Amino acid sequence: MDRLQFEVPVRIAPAPGLPVEEIYGVEQALDFLQDWPARRQGKVYEAAFNACFGATVDVVKTEEACRAFMAFCRVSGLLARDMMVPGKRSGEARGLRV
Repeated sequence: MDRLQFEVPVRIAPAPGLPVEEIYGVEQALDFLQDWPARRQGKVYEAAFNACFGATVDVVKTEEACRAFMAFCRVSGLLARDMMVPGKRSGEARGLRV
């Protein structure tokens, strides 16, 4: 497994009526974040961007970058309703209620 790959892909619904997309790792998350409109960038966006960038240079763990990206998606209303959020213990997951 690539060190920058998320354990569980982050499932996002970019807009109503569009199909759900899966973000598989840090590089894909960074690409998504770089395309995010500047007028909609805030503290949660900055935290996600910094965490993902930090993972590419081994300053942040990939799982922390994933959590930051997932938080950005949740706050932005992008997280798919069926997204499973990994638990603290390996193999544990819980459904996210939106």
